[in-house]
Amino acid sequence: MKSPPSMQENWTSSLLGGANSPWLESQYEQYLQDPNSVDETWRDYFGNLPMVSENTREVAHSQIRSQFLQMARSKAPASVEGTASVSPVGVTAELKQIYVAQLINAYRVRGHQLARIDPLGKHSDAMVREVRLRENGLSDADLDTVFPTPSLEGIDKAPLRDIISHLEKCYCGSVGYEFMYIDYTPQKDWLQQRIESVASAPALNPETRKWILQRVTAAESMERHLGSRYVGQKRFSLEGGESLIVIMSELVRRAGVAGVKDMVIGMAHRGRLNVLVNILGKNPAELFSEFEGKHDENLSSGDVKYHQGFSSDIRTPHGHMHLSLAFNPSHLEIVSPVVEGSVRSRQDRYKDKDGDMVIPIAIHGDAAFAGQGVVMETFNMADSRGFSTKGTVHIIINNQIGFTTSNVDDARSTLYASDVAKMINAPIFHVNGDDPEAVYFATQLAFDFRMAFKKDVVIDMVCYRRHGHNETDEPSVTQPIMYQTIKALPTTRKLYADYLQRENIIGEPVAEEMIEDYRQALDDGQNVALDVME
Repeated sequence: MKSPPSMQENWTSSLLGGANSPWLESQYEQYLQDPNSVDETWRDYFGNLPMVSENTREVAHSQIRSQFLQMARSKAPASVEGTASVSPVGVTAELKQIYVAQLINAYRVRGHQLARIDPLGKHSDAMVREVRLRENGLSDADLDTVFPTPSLEGIDKAPLRDIISHLEKCYCGSVGYEFMYIDYTPQKDWLQQRIESVASAPALNPETRKWILQRVTAAESMERHLGSRYVGQKRFSLEGGESLIVIMSELVRRAGVAGVKDMVIGMAHRGRLNVLVNILGKNPAELFSEFEGKHDENLSSGDVKYHQGFSSDIRTPHGHMHLSLAFNPSHLEIVSPVVEGSVRSRQDRYKDKDGDMVIPIAIHGDAAFAGQGVVMETFNMADSRGFSTKGTVHIIINNQIGFTTSNVDDARSTLYASDVAKMINAPIFHVNGDDPEAVYFATQLAFDFRMAFKKDVVIDMVCYRRHGHNETDEPSVTQPIMYQTIKALPTTRKLYADYLQRENIIGEPVAEEMIEDYRQALDDGQNVALDVME
């Protein structure tokens, strides 16, 4: 008696075996198109297959593919003739919810390119395809449709137009945020929560706003006093970037509240004299003596005044904090690793393994930050075991010109001067220097991020240089159009004082009194920094 075929023999001989599936599918496709086009045996076989539903007929796979192609092109469901159609309302609502989530993400990723960060208005007309409605499967007809927004802080559900308005306030205002490339999700979530919960503009009380105005007034008045008293002498003015003093003042204040004991600062020549007097508390009379050539004979160094280092103790709510400004050589950015080494040695001495007691602050110029290799080399050690300082707060005084080079295409190969910081996934906050309140918020965000995650962070303060590279240069010779715009601009202090007057926070006499009080303190040789210990 012949034995039954083995399973292997069945697989290899059966017409319905898996190896024959492409041929079988093609035969079935033919049958669905025209039953008479296939052999009678197969016609009978296919005709006897059980029906899934009595109300519908089988459809060829080619027709199904055509349907999905049509849906993809039209962004709306399309039914194939003779088939049961899926509810278009349900599919559209589900798809559009996905499209809204996609739009929210687009603002987080690309909103910085639409942000109003340039006080000169050179880049205000940028257009980013990713945030257009049609690029996300949406249209004007959807603007009044209410969508839930579980991933968006500050809004649970709202009409699409309100969602877009909130996103523009968050990501397209005076601060442009770059952080979505960070590969550690908790850091991204933390930043999204902080930014979106207040729409990038927390409510400030009148006293805080007056304090910000006072800091900007100090920065401007210092430069104007030196400019009128020592005409033509080099001082590498901060004018155009006065909001740096807001950043430094808030960093010192916030660090004091956090219990920081030491802050080590590195910076180049731009604005250095202003920081010495208004932040570290160098006595103005000492600075004036240096301008007048009255050097202390006991000092061994004869270096210029805008290279000198300094240290002081500052009163804070948690006791005193020591500030150190490293001496600066003319070789740009070489001070950065010196600062990191100083901070690491102090942390080791304090046994400050978490970096809570000593923090580094590095102040850069835009051209040097993009152009000097030591910047990348220093970043490369930021998270290494032997050299990490648990995060540096980097501040770029981005006056959009390096000596006489202002065209980005001539200066670098990246969109921003700050792009090198992305090599270590550091978040970057591009902020308009003519909006001191935005600068204040970006500073708080940067400091808190550093303390929370012990990671580098960058504040790219976009501003301008009101004078030449130094006070003996005439910048209109090489940048005539740029300086025509700059000469017509009111100062940062003037813009902010006018804004506070419109908001009824101050009267006009208050702003003028701030100027007079500061000038009088300078004339009297008084200390003008906040909370400097005698």
